[in-house]
Amino acid sequence: MFPAKISLFRRTLRHSIGAVTLAAVLGLGAVPLVHFDIAPAFARGPDSLADLADQVSGAVVNISATQMVEDKRASNTPQLQPGTPFDDLFEEFFKRRQQQGGDDGPKQQQRRSNSLGSGFVIDPSGIVITNNHVIADANEVTVIFTDGQKLKAEIVGKDTKVDVAVLRVKPDKPLKAVKFGDSDKARVGDWVMAVGNPFGLGGSVTAGIVSARNRNIESGPYDNYIQTDASINKGNSGGPLFNMDGEVIGINTAILSPSGGSIGIGFATPANTVQPIIDQLQKYGETRRGWLGVRIQNIDDAIAENLNLGSVRGALVAGVDDKGPAKPAGLKTGDVITRFDGKDVKESRDLPKIVAATPVGKDVPVTVVRDGKEVILNVKLGRLEDGEKQASLDNSRNDATKGGAVASSVQKALGLEFSGLNDELRKKYSIRESVKSGVVVTSVDPRSSAAEKRIQPGEVIVEINQEPVAQPADVTKKLKALKDSGKKIAVLLVAGLQGEVHFVALPIE
Repeated sequence: MFPAKISLFRRTLRHSIGAVTLAAVLGLGAVPLVHFDIAPAFARGPDSLADLADQVSGAVVNISATQMVEDKRASNTPQLQPGTPFDDLFEEFFKRRQQQGGDDGPKQQQRRSNSLGSGFVIDPSGIVITNNHVIADANEVTVIFTDGQKLKAEIVGKDTKVDVAVLRVKPDKPLKAVKFGDSDKARVGDWVMAVGNPFGLGGSVTAGIVSARNRNIESGPYDNYIQTDASINKGNSGGPLFNMDGEVIGINTAILSPSGGSIGIGFATPANTVQPIIDQLQKYGETRRGWLGVRIQNIDDAIAENLNLGSVRGALVAGVDDKGPAKPAGLKTGDVITRFDGKDVKESRDLPKIVAATPVGKDVPVTVVRDGKEVILNVKLGRLEDGEKQASLDNSRNDATKGGAVASSVQKALGLEFSGLNDELRKKYSIRESVKSGVVVTSVDPRSSAAEKRIQPGEVIVEINQEPVAQPADVTKKLKALKDSGKKIAVLLVAGLQGEVHFVALPIE
């Protein structure tokens, strides 16, 4: 009661002050306090969303996904207290008996696991959209409509990267459908409405505003979520986020919540991101994204200064795939991609989204900054899925830990202790075969800038300021030359523990 009274008092006081100020402006002098509500009408929101809810709710559905999983509870294995010395013995014994599956041995049992989510119809003939994570690994998917009708669904296609799935049902008559809107036109502060199946309650409508756009929550390579304070909870996944015209501008996908319930921070995948993927899934049953064949990383102030960029912009090429489209086009490690197919690349995470949306096989102009100068290259795009298959094969071949380089003395610089790459260090740190040369970091001063940049023992320094280093003496020689030339920053190309390479800028001590 008391906090409510405080809130009411403040609101009344604010309106009273508004009345006094208005009287002073009009030259009326002192007047009795009158409560004028002079707040703009739009600040209070729409008068009602009832008409909009009636218009679209019939196209919003519940998704029931069923999966058969192992039921450990149904096993005849005795339940032991954890931490007993017999855990491993009994577990191995009963596992063997279950595998034998004899008449006298307990057999593996399964149970049905159900998950609930939301979806919406985009085609009256029976095309339904939801999140991939709602139906992932499901053996059976059922679409439940607002009138109680239940239809078995076929999975037309799904994509894990933007978390979307396309389902098809076969109705007796045309279904109520909704259409996508232009999510790029949504502005921060616009009113939106979410409809879905929170906690299995079905047909729930919540409203709020667009709180932010282009949010990166690090859930995938193409993150650019719409953030909203419209209540989104478990079970809302896959449901639509509507604008006030009844158009779907996003698919409700994730929430930020320590408790598991809504705290006013929800995320929807923009319509303009999912529409091309939905079209591909409908047409091919799979995605067909463009592929450039480079590894990229962010650019900070130190790297931008060292590479003569003028400002922090673009995507820094940290590696070029030997079998990707970028290599024959002439892209090199250390290039900074600033434009792709006529579109500006403001930061590294812009590039994957632009490349993926570009048609496979298209000849694309790519602007890079190299040695402080702009260079335009032409790339014929490949297909991302083919590149991923090739990368998987390459990784399986690179599991060996053999290799060789002449051992050399240990030296120190930049808060690092390093040695030449040799068979012993390659084995000790499981250095990938793909790392052919460089110097191995064997120790990191915990008080150094290198530690702050998370350089770890076992990583390999491949280049310094785009010049290769093979021995510890090369490192000290290169650092001395940089210092003598007035440089304050050294940019290291470092091969990580998994063989991936990235740039690290360190101050020259």
